[in-house]
Amino acid sequence: MNSHAPQAIVVLAAGAGTRMKSAVPKVLHPICGRSLLMHAVTAAAGLDPERLVVVVRHERDQVVEHLAEHAAFVRVADQDEIPGTGRAVQCGLEQVDAETGTVVVTYGDVPLLDAATLERLVAEHEGTHSAVTVLTARIPDPTGYGRILRDEAGEQVLGIVEHKDADEAQRAIDEVNSGIYAFDLAVLRSALSRIGTDNAQGEMYLTDVLAIAREDGGSVRALVTDDPVLVEGANDRVQLAQLGAEMRRRINERHMRAGVTIIDPDTTWIDADVTIGQDAVIEPGVQLQGATDIAGEAVIGPDSTLRDTVVGRGAHVVRTQALLAEIGEEATVGPYTYLRPGTVLGARGKIGGFCETKNAQIGDGAKVPHLSYVGDAEIGEGTNIGAATIFANYDGVNKHRTKVGRHVRVGSDSVLVAPVEIGDGAATGAGTVVRKDVPPGALAVNASGQRNVEGWTQRRREGTAAAEAAREALERAASGDATDASEMDTTHGEQETR
Repeated sequence: MNSHAPQAIVVLAAGAGTRMKSAVPKVLHPICGRSLLMHAVTAAAGLDPERLVVVVRHERDQVVEHLAEHAAFVRVADQDEIPGTGRAVQCGLEQVDAETGTVVVTYGDVPLLDAATLERLVAEHEGTHSAVTVLTARIPDPTGYGRILRDEAGEQVLGIVEHKDADEAQRAIDEVNSGIYAFDLAVLRSALSRIGTDNAQGEMYLTDVLAIAREDGGSVRALVTDDPVLVEGANDRVQLAQLGAEMRRRINERHMRAGVTIIDPDTTWIDADVTIGQDAVIEPGVQLQGATDIAGEAVIGPDSTLRDTVVGRGAHVVRTQALLAEIGEEATVGPYTYLRPGTVLGARGKIGGFCETKNAQIGDGAKVPHLSYVGDAEIGEGTNIGAATIFANYDGVNKHRTKVGRHVRVGSDSVLVAPVEIGDGAATGAGTVVRKDVPPGALAVNASGQRNVEGWTQRRREGTAAAEAAREALERAASGDATDASEMDTTHGEQETR
């Protein structure tokens, strides 16, 4: 268990986020594969708190549904009609049974804040036996932020003054309030019970807790983070994009320092939950999304998008889009290939150019080299599927499954009409339509003779370029036949005279 596990963490996610100008709640906007809220919840969960509470109000049902899907362990608290961060925290504490311990308050729109920083905050708070510890940052341009007022010794926080209320000297202070706190639970409950809404905004301000704690004789301290971007919030889409770019840069750097080669980090997008093994190579133009897992020594890209996909050691995936797929060790995929959910490619297998697969299990060493569709199928090890083969899995009402055995050779341009099974070691001729099962070792062919309808183009396409080309070709052929016949007669006559 974490040695600095707090009694509770309260994540404030009740705001409307009007500056996003979106029907989607601000905290549900995604960056790097997670919503803003799930970044906050993930960081909070990293401290292993006794209780993790998310306070909601705006578009409550959407937010609660999102939490139920991605973080069912979280307790939800509803903020009532009384506005303000102080009231939001007070509502959150209704989900906390304890009376003592440390409570951390953070926000659902601060995506880069990590568990390590929160743990430092709790350690500082508990190590100094403070009533309140506020996380702060020093930034070059603090315009718009609340300034931290310290005592002469620089140890105690005397208060927080908002930018609009600060005098010239206070505005020169570069240490700003992040709004993220560690509180003594008993102090917090007591102070919140004494905060009113008698102010210009008619809100319960959480910052008022600091003054009350000092009046009660408590110690109020600050922990300065040396990485200000960790406490930046996303209030509009511009800030969302800026924070997303910074998060991607950090994710790429983390992987590179762990032994992954990323050829061009500027064109490589890797989500927060992606794992990549040592000595993997990520080519330019790659997007690794969701819970994608890339094993060591694999080569991905260029120009590939993989979501929730597993790639085995030493596999090579180029110009491919894959969703919920599995690619075996030393397998090859691409280029211009689409792997849909349920695709499983075995070790050393191949899915080549301009292929699409769906709900297909393709065995070790099996190959679907090019220009094919494989849907709802099972293909055995060592089998080769010829170019332009179609697995016809849909009858207009239901999907059906095709099973192809081991070491089968399917001829080019075959159509396998499901449900059908081709036995081990069997084969099909080029252009075969397989409508019934093929026994092991058998050759399936469609033995219909070719019939040529002479003169069809001239009759049915009269006046077209095709008809003219056919006419000219026939005339040349006729002229050539006559010349050949004349030469044969002359030769024959000469032989007779000799």
